[in-house]
Amino acid sequence: MEEAWLKRWDDRFSAKEYAYGTKPNEFLKEQIDKLPTGKILFGAEGEGRNAVYAAKLGWEVTAFDISGEGKKKALALAKENEVSIDYHVGLLPDLPFENGQFDVLALIFAHFPPNIKSEYHQLLDPYLKKGGTVIFEAFGKNHLAYRNKNKKVGGPPDLASLFSTDELKADFSNYEALVLEETVVELSEGLFHNGKGSVVRFVGRKK
Repeated sequence: MEEAWLKRWDDRFSAKEYAYGTKPNEFLKEQIDKLPTGKILFGAEGEGRNAVYAAKLGWEVTAFDISGEGKKKALALAKENEVSIDYHVGLLPDLPFENGQFDVLALIFAHFPPNIKSEYHQLLDPYLKKGGTVIFEAFGKNHLAYRNKNKKVGGPPDLASLFSTDELKADFSNYEALVLEETVVELSEGLFHNGKGSVVRFVGRKK
């Protein structure tokens, strides 16, 4: 599973084009624009579009992903935008983050494999300060119908990799939910997120 997961993302990110574009995700942008700058952690950050946007706003940005190819593209994008990001490559349990290190945790289309996705959410929780914010957007359980009509919208092809609002409630049970919904959006993000799809959105404040 781990080797196939890594190969998939290295293959996608090794192309010249940015798979999901270089502009930030709209929901992420909407949410962090409201917050005072601080320390932010981006999970499964890929080619760095969201991390670079946050850095341009003045955030102290840390990111991680399994793909070294994603890191190369992210650092190139950061350099082009004259900002710096601290980018780690590897599996989350092996990475050197500290409890209470971050003010915000951003998970934007962070579709970890089904067998570890809840575990990863629970591993990430201690790294966020009390009163800190989680910003989450990913494809929801209703997305398969949209993907079957239009492959260009992207997203995992299996139900187990998709999210429900109940899963998010359970994974982040010690958070006040400021936003928690599954909703239909029109995506236009690079080569692989184009068209109408169903996403789960969650903004939570750690109690």
